[in-house]
Order: sequence, then structure tokens, then C-alpha cells
Amino acid sequence: MTPESSPFRPGQPVPIEFFVGRNAEIERLRGMVKASTRGRFRIGFVSGERGIGKSSLAAFVRYLVEQDDDVAGCHVFLGGVQDLSEMLRRTYDRIVKESIDKPWHQKLINLFGDRVNKVGLFGVTVELNLDEKDMIGIERHFVPSIKRILDTFDEQRKALFLILDDINGLAGSDAFANWLKSTVDEIATSRDQLRLCVLIVGLEERRQELVENQLSLARVFDLIDIAPWSDSEVLQFYHDSFRAGGAETSQEGFDLLAQFTGGLPVFAHEIGDAVWRTARGPQISKNEILQGISTAAEVIGRKHLNPQIFSAIRSERYHAIFRKMAESSKTHFRRADLRQLLSNTEKKGLDNFLRRMTSLGALEKDPEVRGGYRVPNLLHALYFYMETQRRRREN
Repeated sequence: MTPESSPFRPGQPVPIEFFVGRNAEIERLRGMVKASTRGRFRIGFVSGERGIGKSSLAAFVRYLVEQDDDVAGCHVFLGGVQDLSEMLRRTYDRIVKESIDKPWHQKLINLFGDRVNKVGLFGVTVELNLDEKDMIGIERHFVPSIKRILDTFDEQRKALFLILDDINGLAGSDAFANWLKSTVDEIATSRDQLRLCVLIVGLEERRQELVENQLSLARVFDLIDIAPWSDSEVLQFYHDSFRAGGAETSQEGFDLLAQFTGGLPVFAHEIGDAVWRTARGPQISKNEILQGISTAAEVIGRKHLNPQIFSAIRSERYHAIFRKMAESSKTHFRRADLRQLLSNTEKKGLDNFLRRMTSLGALEKDPEVRGGYRVPNLLHALYFYMETQRRRREN
């Protein structure tokens, strides 16, 4: 089947029509946004493993509240941003850009005056040019400036749902953490209502970094942690996706897909797309699914693993140890138990293997088990399992 007809979207947030599950998380987030429409400022933090679907969840909730709750949404991607000024600059620029086809667009343009330039062919988009003085003013007077933006909505939108996504570079910033805390305090002590809901999206480690920089942030966020899809949700995703593309497979085929997906949407799209490209027709066979899974294992390793980890587990020096480690357990093991599975030659390389994988972050010592190790990243654990199965079939 042709690649361009694939219903899967590797490396991208899940399209709205293929969003699966997360009902409890969706309702909780919608509740936060609805509270903001009544003037109650809310701030949440969505966390979860890499590839678990954090950005997709935020985008889906944004879609719902824009359609059903008369809320204006703005999704700001902050990859590479490391300081507060650039975060605010990108946020305000995104607010202006996303208003282009909205009734309040001209009022926003008037609000920022000559700071807005039309760019692109025929001026089809806009760019907000803020100088250093502007940024200092916005940083110090964020709450009043957001109120002015909210005023441009008139009665057309009840609140602003602001999503700050991928804060890896910002989480270690004292300035960002302290600004965030002071902003929350300013809103909480103000007599005026602020129809704003802020949702920060990132790994749990990033939230912990923020808290380390500003301890008071520990009590500020509404916390939403995303778990992997259940088996039924994985099956629903594949059923819906194949049906949308006019394809089908057997129940055995669907079960295989679910087995290797492990509840991670990022794997679902990579595996689904690889199977789609492998299949020769709309009736996808078990062998085609197995071929697609094998191809996906290679792609996932190269795209989602640290290159040094990828090289280490593919090396002849460590591969036999890695394979036995992955087959014995997906997430944890004891050194003594693993050692018993190894040949005399492999035993000599075991400690070097453990040190190397630990230094790369692929393993970490288990503080609760003497001589214990665990795989801290679910994405890594699932890839390790896929890789061992791929090698087994090749041999």
C-alpha cells in the first residue's frame, strides 16, 4: 500500500479523529478549563513517559474546549527555549498568530500596534517583534497584559487555555520557576478575576526540577499523570486506524500489534506505519505484520534512543548479554540472576556492560533490591523487548 495513504503519523501528535481513551484525564482537564471561564485561575502539569501522548492529550482537550466551551486555545511549543524572556516572546507571538482567522484578531493587532509585522507570501501570517524593553514590561506585568488580551475576546470567548509544551530547557531556570510562583501569587491575591487556564506539559523529572528551584511550586499545580494505554485502547486504536485506511487484519494480527506496542502511542504510530508500508494489499497477513514490527524496531531504535545506547546494544561485545537481560525481564533484574544465564565469556563482560548502560541512562541501580537494576524509561524497556524478538526471528 502507498505510504501517502497511511493513516498513521509517526513523530506527530495523534490526529483528533484517532484519539483514544484518556476519559478521566480529559474530564479533569476540561473541569479546570471550565473553572477558568468562571474567573477561577487554574494551572496544571501533565506528565508521563516519553511517547505516552502528553502533547496529543493537551491538543485534544484544546479542540474540545474550543468547540464546546467557547474558550480560546493556544498551544506553545518551547523546544530549545532556555530563558524566561524567550518563553514569553514565543507565547505572545503564538497568541497573535493563532488569532489570524478569529473575530478578535484585529483588536489584538491594535493592542500590539507597530510591534506586529505581516510576513510571508502576500502577508498571510504575522510576526510579533518585541524589543528588550517590551519583554521586561511583559515579564513584570504579565497579569495585566493577559487581562488586556482577554478583553479583546469581548463576549466571543470566555477564557484562554494556554498550553506550555516541552519545558525541558526551562525547568532548570531559577528565573522561570520564581516568575511562575510570583505570577500565581499575584493572581491569587488579586481581587480581579482572571479567565486563564495554564497547562504545562513535560516529564515528571522537569516538574521536580521546577520544585527544586522553587519549593512552593510543589503545591501549585493540578497534577495529571498519563499512564500507558490499556490493551483494549491499543486494539481500538489499531482497529480505528486500519478501518480509516480501508485495511484489516486477523485478531491474531491485532494481538501481535498490541503485544509490541506496550501502551505507548509513539510505538503504535511507528509500528502501524511500518506495517502499512510492508503490506501488499488491504488484507494484511500475520507475516506482513511481523515484517512491519521488525522494521519498526529498527526505526524506533534509531529515532528514539540515545545513539550511544543504540550502538552499545547492537555491538557484538554486549549483544548477547543485552538479549538475555531483555528476555529475563522487561523492567528489572538482579545481577546475580542475569549472571546465571551467561556463558563464561559473557560473565567476564557483565560488569562493564552494567557500568556502560548505567552511565548512558539505559539502566539504573534499584535502591530497594540488593544487586538490583531496572530500566527507568518505559520506551527503552519496550524497545529492548522488540529488539530481542527481532534478532530472534532473524536468527
